[in-house]
Amino acid sequence: MRTTNLYAPTLRETPAEAEVRSHQLMLRAGMIRKAAGGLYTFLPLAWRTIKKIEQIIREEMDAAGGQEVSMPIMQPGELWMESGRWPVYGAEMIRVKDRHGREFCLGPTHEEMITAVVRDEVRSYKQLPLMLYQIQNKYRDERRPRFGLMRSREFIMKDLYSFDKDVEGMNVSYQKMYDAYTNIYNRMGLDFRPVEADNGAIGGGHSHEFTVLAESGESNIAYCDSCDYAASDEKAELKVIKAEAEELLPLEKKATPGANTIELVADMLQLTLEKCIKAVAFQTDKDELILAFVRGDHEVNEVKIINQLEDVLELRMADEDVIVAAGGCPGYMSPIGIKEGVKIFVDATVMEMYNACAGANEKDVHYINVNPKRDFKDVIVSDIRMVQADDVCPHCGGTLKMTRGIEAGQVFTLGTKYSEAMHATFLDENGKEKPFQMGCYGIGVGRTMAAAIEQNNDENGIIWPKAIAPFEVVVVPVNAKNADQLKIAEDIYNELKKQGVDALLDDRKDRAGVKFKDADLIGYPLRITVGPKAVDEDSVELKIRRNGDMTVTTREEAAAKAVELLAAL
Repeated sequence: MRTTNLYAPTLRETPAEAEVRSHQLMLRAGMIRKAAGGLYTFLPLAWRTIKKIEQIIREEMDAAGGQEVSMPIMQPGELWMESGRWPVYGAEMIRVKDRHGREFCLGPTHEEMITAVVRDEVRSYKQLPLMLYQIQNKYRDERRPRFGLMRSREFIMKDLYSFDKDVEGMNVSYQKMYDAYTNIYNRMGLDFRPVEADNGAIGGGHSHEFTVLAESGESNIAYCDSCDYAASDEKAELKVIKAEAEELLPLEKKATPGANTIELVADMLQLTLEKCIKAVAFQTDKDELILAFVRGDHEVNEVKIINQLEDVLELRMADEDVIVAAGGCPGYMSPIGIKEGVKIFVDATVMEMYNACAGANEKDVHYINVNPKRDFKDVIVSDIRMVQADDVCPHCGGTLKMTRGIEAGQVFTLGTKYSEAMHATFLDENGKEKPFQMGCYGIGVGRTMAAAIEQNNDENGIIWPKAIAPFEVVVVPVNAKNADQLKIAEDIYNELKKQGVDALLDDRKDRAGVKFKDADLIGYPLRITVGPKAVDEDSVELKIRRNGDMTVTTREEAAAKAVELLAAL
């Protein structure tokens, strides 16, 4: 490919709409263009990278036993009604009706569709295990599409679904996919970590997110400094913190005028936050009131609460009148005095506190000497708090640290969630009808590209890992108007192509500085510069984009040297 034939409209200024580095650089490097909020056109450079990512994925899926299929993007609503997800999936689902009034959705995911396909065709255990995958567009009507490809309304996903005859087989398929994902992200040259994760709206059991480490990432990750445990902050298991035992003092009310936050009441009563109990009130998407209580220095984990509620997908902050109707007082709440029937979650660490402070459900009044084991009745005790740095590792007792990352892929065990709901069964060795044990495995292709940029960039632009760079090498004649320089550059370019290198010849008549800036902005791993010295002294310069290392060689040896340098990247 010659740059004079390449459609790559680079920009010198950063568009105001772009908030994160990957979005800024993809726009500036002429890789994507916005069509509407959350909708993007992939231009040639981006599409080359997308295709390289997809090829790596296909090779690893095929090697693990996957078979590629293609399912409709527009899915019949009745399939989602069978699974029970049609009324509960939420506003992210884009729903449409055809001319006959039949309901469809633009697929946000394909569990229902693939289950229906296999249900209608696979009848015997002899046809199992089965792993089917596709690479296809998905659609989710994000409330706030932002960050370019990180959170868009149309996106490319690889989704594979496994079908097994028993749990043991499902776990084997899960491990195959876990290993395949590890291979995929290693081959792409990304720094990543598989972390235990929540399954969210997909449902099911065990799950890992494959998270590309980057300070700009939306995901908070807890990891142990002593073992290989890692989990998203939504999923991280936490050990109960037991306070030092004290003599139980009698419950007592204290006036706390205006102290309607945990910080204000602690300051007023001269207590540490560890001695206070924090209250948070939610309403479900069915308007059910949920009260949650954690230690004053901790935060409530909404996901952990949702996972203990039936058919609830999201929580919102409760309305004041709903709190008051239940016997509570906003800013001054505790479980003491709340009406029967209200779901009250208390973190397990709170139950180990002694002589603590909590709201009295009266304005400007708090209780002191609260002893939860004595004073809290009819509450649900569980781990409902967010992890934080220096918490104790639940597996080895080490110390948990926090980092940030971008979720690029996720693997799930689904069990029989979909097969039972949709009556997808097979006959086992004894002729008995059983539901399939399923797994689901997704990779965001465009999101992976964006994550790679978030992890690999500097002030000059993108620094592509070799395996997914749009081109591995760019050959730049300093002065393309000079016939000798252009001829040498063309010879090197042609030799690179013969040796299987994905090369680009920048044959534009622009100034060398413009071409160098574009090369750094777009992020080609290796640049070969052909200048006057190539003509006069048989000297060609090779520069590695990642570290700036320079190598000088002859024009005859330039291609071979480039292959050698690329092999080391």
